[in-house]
Amino acid sequence: MARNGPRSGIPRFLPPDPRVSQPYLLTPKMALRVAIVGVVALVAFGILFLRLWSLQVLAATKYRGEAQNNQIRTIPIEAPRGPILDSHGAPLVENTASNVVLVWPADLPKGRALGNEFGQLGKVLGTTRGHIEAVLRAHRNDGPPATTPVTLQVGISSQQLDYISEHASRFNGVEIRPTYLRYYNSEGLLAQTLGYVGRIDAQEYNRLKHSPVGYLPDDRIGQAGVEAAYDQYLHGRHGTAQVTVDSSGRPTARPQEKIKPRPGDAVRLTIDIRLQRAAEQALAYGINLAHTTKDGFAADGGAILAMDPNTGAILALASSPTYKPRVWVYRTANGLKPLQDQKAASLANYPILNRALDVTYPPGSTWKPVTALAALEQSVVTPSEPLLCSPSYTVKTIYGAPQTFTNWDPFVNQYITMPTALTWSCDTYFYQLGWDFYNLPANQGQPLQAWASRFGFGKYTGIDVGPEADGLVPTIAWRHKTFTRKTDPSNWQIDRLWKPGDSIQLAIGQKDIAVTPLQLTRFYALLANGGKLVTPYLVQDVEAPSSGSKATPTVLQSFQPPAPQPVGLNPDYLQVVRSGLYQATHDPLGTSSSTFATFPVQIAGKTGTAEKVVTLPGAKTSQVLNQSLWCGWGPYDSPKIVVCVVIENGGHGGTAAAPAAAQVLAKFFNKPVPTVGGKVSD
Repeated sequence: MARNGPRSGIPRFLPPDPRVSQPYLLTPKMALRVAIVGVVALVAFGILFLRLWSLQVLAATKYRGEAQNNQIRTIPIEAPRGPILDSHGAPLVENTASNVVLVWPADLPKGRALGNEFGQLGKVLGTTRGHIEAVLRAHRNDGPPATTPVTLQVGISSQQLDYISEHASRFNGVEIRPTYLRYYNSEGLLAQTLGYVGRIDAQEYNRLKHSPVGYLPDDRIGQAGVEAAYDQYLHGRHGTAQVTVDSSGRPTARPQEKIKPRPGDAVRLTIDIRLQRAAEQALAYGINLAHTTKDGFAADGGAILAMDPNTGAILALASSPTYKPRVWVYRTANGLKPLQDQKAASLANYPILNRALDVTYPPGSTWKPVTALAALEQSVVTPSEPLLCSPSYTVKTIYGAPQTFTNWDPFVNQYITMPTALTWSCDTYFYQLGWDFYNLPANQGQPLQAWASRFGFGKYTGIDVGPEADGLVPTIAWRHKTFTRKTDPSNWQIDRLWKPGDSIQLAIGQKDIAVTPLQLTRFYALLANGGKLVTPYLVQDVEAPSSGSKATPTVLQSFQPPAPQPVGLNPDYLQVVRSGLYQATHDPLGTSSSTFATFPVQIAGKTGTAEKVVTLPGAKTSQVLNQSLWCGWGPYDSPKIVVCVVIENGGHGGTAAAPAAAQVLAKFFNKPVPTVGGKVSD
């Protein structure tokens, strides 16, 4: 056998390489390569070591918490909302126990299984897969999906609850949890004023998330009326609990309470629910009464307000058409359609509108006391100065042919003084005052409008629950601002002028003037209380939740409105107007004497019949219809209540609005309802 070398005596596996004359040695070049490889390996192992050290030491607490969050979840415990009470403590809005369907996004299946689950869940809940996906998308930024559930549906039925519970394995990531729903003891009474509760949206949450109330991204808050205006008191403070779940997100043990929820406080209103019921019944009565007359065939809505004229406390506030607030709780499509869909709302005459606060009307003859006071204060006329009350009044102007304005009563033709003009509601008497106001020197401005503003017209009343409209008192400046080359290109140079007819019609509460029933009520409170302007309010205090209806309430915060403010009226002039309004309800020729002459309590007040261009629900063209109004107070010498009534398209004020007001006053004074004489009057 051949050997490979004389020294080793070890056979070689390969033949000798003729190019190598000596054994392999560690050259400098090879050493550099080995060093580089070693450094790279050392750095890699160093990075790996530091990463492991960071995970196990520095971030151990964080990842341990996240791991536990997949097993132990902190969930909110909903606090019950506080009740809303009437002035006597009777609960108008309370809570009732129900259930809510929640979805935990982190526990939902993936791919096709998710679609199948949403489709099946939608069938159970009476909705669609697309709706469920839309809800989750809207709340995808609420928080970590493992710790932030999304409310899918509130107030499920017992059948829905049983089905989801019995088939829990088909609904991964779906949880049913107890909740509270609003319960309305008052049914449909005071619907627009009480408001409703709904899910908070992203904009609302960003505005409220730092509030001490502790709002959650998927919370429910007041969205309108008292529920919204006093949500910070009604909402309560949510508690927290911890629950252990399995890999599918299902609880494996009962939740453990960590922070106890604190119920919301009670909010007590100034509303007397017995008077409120009477007001809503009276409004329906007035509308039905209008239907029996020639001019009131289209009556389809209106408002009634009752107020304490000395404090501004709202005693009753009715608006028609109305709705049952529970539709916001169960959110049925048919129930919400007239409240949310424009076409359906129009056909239903917009039941969501609070006509007492947020809708404006021409005041008609209920405005005449405004003109009377302004004319007396500006020495346009004296209380005893006679002016002709005639069938018509004609003025000649530089703007064209003479213009004639007619009186509502075509058979009168005699000179009368201010009190009689108010008693009879003589249009032509007040046309003359309007003409005199128009002809005042320019340096006096427009004093009729200035006094109207002082009486609270054309501005917000400051009521604590809205929304409310500010109305309009037309002025020269308003015309210049409204009618411009841009807004009225074909006739702006004429329309922007303040013409005699503007002042003449304003004097009887017609043309551009627009007021809310609340503003009228506030003005008649001023007439009743001796010339002081009150601030209307609906909430008198916030109280700690009571364990029983007979328990003495603990007032946490009392809401005192600003003190009534004198507007600077001459008491003698005020008494002239008051006297005219008393005669309007007692003199045989008074416009509402057929209703109030025999009323057991002395009432003073004024009717109004105001023309307005109206498009009736479902109609394609507009027409001019009369709005029926009455405002007044009682008792005459020591007022305790002021009432204003507006019946849309109701015809004459004396035939619809006045009888409706009498029903409210009879309830307040606990007197029998008077027999209506049926006299047609302005």
